[in-house]
Amino acid sequence: MQLFNFFDGNFALSVKGVSFLVFSVLAIAAVGYLLGRITIKGVNLGTAGVFLVALLYGCLFYKFLGNQTPLYTGNALKIVENIGLILFVTSVGFIAGPKFFGNLKKNFKTYILLGVIIITSGALVCAGCIVVAKASMDVPTDQLVATMTGLFSGALTSTPAFSASKEAIGPALEGYVAVGNGIAYIFGVVGVVLFVQLIPKFMKADMQKERELLATSNGEKKTVVNEDGDEVPSQAPVEEAPKKKLIDIDPFGIAAFAVAAIIGMIVGSIKFGTFSLTTTGGCLLVSLVFGHFKKFGPVNVTPPAQTLKVFRELGLMLFLIGAGVAGGAMFVECFQAIYFLYGALMTLLPMVVGFIFAKFVLKMNLLNSLGSITGGMTSTPALGTLIQVSGTEDVGSAYAATYPIALISVVLCSQFLIMIFM
Repeated sequence: MQLFNFFDGNFALSVKGVSFLVFSVLAIAAVGYLLGRITIKGVNLGTAGVFLVALLYGCLFYKFLGNQTPLYTGNALKIVENIGLILFVTSVGFIAGPKFFGNLKKNFKTYILLGVIIITSGALVCAGCIVVAKASMDVPTDQLVATMTGLFSGALTSTPAFSASKEAIGPALEGYVAVGNGIAYIFGVVGVVLFVQLIPKFMKADMQKERELLATSNGEKKTVVNEDGDEVPSQAPVEEAPKKKLIDIDPFGIAAFAVAAIIGMIVGSIKFGTFSLTTTGGCLLVSLVFGHFKKFGPVNVTPPAQTLKVFRELGLMLFLIGAGVAGGAMFVECFQAIYFLYGALMTLLPMVVGFIFAKFVLKMNLLNSLGSITGGMTSTPALGTLIQVSGTEDVGSAYAATYPIALISVVLCSQFLIMIFM
């Protein structure tokens, strides 16, 4: 059984433990991608298949992955999750950076409004579930509120909200927050992933046309002056002025990527009272800046597109495995059908309300709406799926624009729910 302990008696990573951890990650990835390829009526799980396999792995084997030291096993999985999160979010920032600030300037109020609508809808659903549960369940109020706020953070797959809820609820009840988070997290991931695949199919969307609409909304439509002096849409790429040769630190752009991630982690750790951007927000913000400016002086700070795509997919895979294995163990221990239903409602209703509001009130095109919803739901896996479904990286701009306001809103709403009902 010593093979399965990630840490030795001094809490240092053991060689056998690390070997088994790596073996587990690779095995889950292999089976998960195979599952994700299974397509039923044009819909598949994609990378989210990795998450489902990780959940099953956690359900079956988590207790054997070092049952003498479960706390430190969880820490090892958290390391895998955080590495994946850093790789994915930093890649998204670099990819979205060149178009992000122009898009944000043009649609600033839209993104703020949609982010607030989505999170507020989720908070209102949570409040309604608390009221119903108090009337129908024989559970102490403090335990119920702690579990429900955990469901809220899990339904929106929001680690900052999870952390804020645990801090606000206090150490005596934070275990119930973790229970709720674990129960709702599964549908919180899978539900949004399926939503961004099914909506285009229900609407019978022409993806080529939607990509063109997205490009236009991002301000990419170019014009040229004809012989009469009038501006008309350009049918050919506009030639750019020759650029000076920039200095690449390394051919794959790994050094620039690493610098952005390091600065992002530092920025994310800065606290304003009890609030911080966290690693996710910090890495996203800094990589957006790097991606926007592309160079600092003569030094190129933009990794090649292929490097970013590989890091984005690798990061998403690691994130889903780290979160899925630990979530699977908690799901088995704490699952109750009614809590799962409450969590599903907290995931579904905000998405539906957000999509209807984006389409009929804000008049947003389909891909901008779905990109904003993935950001508003703070759903990293759904963004990865949407990029595959849409066939364009540009949806990352909408995600990146909506994510920050959603991040702040979900943390504040979690704390408000505890203040109101406790």
